Amino acid sequence: MRLLHTSDWHLGQHFMGKSRQAEHQALIDWLLQQIEEQAVDAVLIAGDIFDTGTPPSYARELYSQLVVRLHTAGVDLLLLGGNHDSVAMLGESRELLAYLGATVVAAAGDDPAAQVKLLHRRGTREPGCVVCAIPFIRPRDVLQSQAGQSAEDKQLSLQNAIQQHYQQVYSAAEARRSELGGSIRLPLIATGHLTTVGASSSESVREIYVGALEAFPTSAFPPADYIALGHIHRPQVVGGQEHIRYCGSPLPLSFDEARQQKEMLLLEFDETGLKSIQPLAVPCFQALVAITSSLASLPAFVGAAAAQGTRERPAWLEIIIAEDDYLADLPARVQAICDGWPVEVLRTRRARGAAAARLAAAASETLDELSPFEVFERRLQQEELSEELSEALSQRYREVVHALQEVDE
Repeated sequence: MRLLHTSDWHLGQHFMGKSRQAEHQALIDWLLQQIEEQAVDAVLIAGDIFDTGTPPSYARELYSQLVVRLHTAGVDLLLLGGNHDSVAMLGESRELLAYLGATVVAAAGDDPAAQVKLLHRRGTREPGCVVCAIPFIRPRDVLQSQAGQSAEDKQLSLQNAIQQHYQQVYSAAEARRSELGGSIRLPLIATGHLTTVGASSSESVREIYVGALEAFPTSAFPPADYIALGHIHRPQVVGGQEHIRYCGSPLPLSFDEARQQKEMLLLEFDETGLKSIQPLAVPCFQALVAITSSLASLPAFVGAAAAQGTRERPAWLEIIIAEDDYLADLPARVQAICDGWPVEVLRTRRARGAAAARLAAAASETLDELSPFEVFERRLQQEELSEELSEALSQRYREVVHALQEVDE
């Protein structure tokens, strides 16, 4: 059984005023090529299929295209909901997509057996693996809040509830594997869309505060042959355990991810379990370059960045000017240096300076580019507050926003 693990596609992302549609189209084309070259049996997307709960029409069209093209190739597709995804939106087409070989698990439910899914071998259509298909878990999915609990009690209760949910689904998966019988032991895979202890994230990852739980310990996962995780955009092994992995996002979703080699993970299983893990490097479809420089040295850096762009597809730049002096016309000076090169400046800011200068440098940003938490944090920075009060206000704001998100769902 050869399974491709990917996550965090963020279809429909609005990147500082720019659409990622062309990149996602190229990504789908590349994926189909890899499926043929690597003889892939099934594809698993571990959450954050879309960037928002109300994706634009072109993002939905890309989603449909992905499902149809994988169906045509005879490849199973397992789609898991993430914290960016709308449960209702993913669920509305679930039954229709099932006829096209795509299994959608939008949210955790009360019936553990309903989250046990089979992925098949391409061609023979025989069962290839059993999956504990666990998406992003919202507190209400697994826990009822109790009055009078401290923050520590809430965190422990939620952690225990999530761990219990994993164990229940894992037990149901073991039972399903036993029912299938046969001479070959099917591999058992678990999934998740969450932050684990020790995971390294990037600025484009929105922090998940599930109740009061900030990170799930790796020791709480069941003993599956492989655990396919999503939410963290950097590909990485978790807790030194090779079989617990974040594959990372296939596209850089912020400038601090620009230097990362993006990848998908090709997993091979046999009757003994996990046989091999092979990273497949995803090509760069759109150059993103973060430059930190003085204004005087900037032309040399821009020239180097221009080598990564073309007239048809210029490189996108974030330019950080490392000078203390405040320049009111800084964006105009930077743009004048970049004129004539196959580059496009998406953001200009200063590395240091007063709060007013930082706000001026960020003035070109729109609310679409910021999460609610980033907006609130930037407003707090304008106040002279103690660290304790700032943290308390931030925590309370997170609780309010997540409560509202749960109501919307």
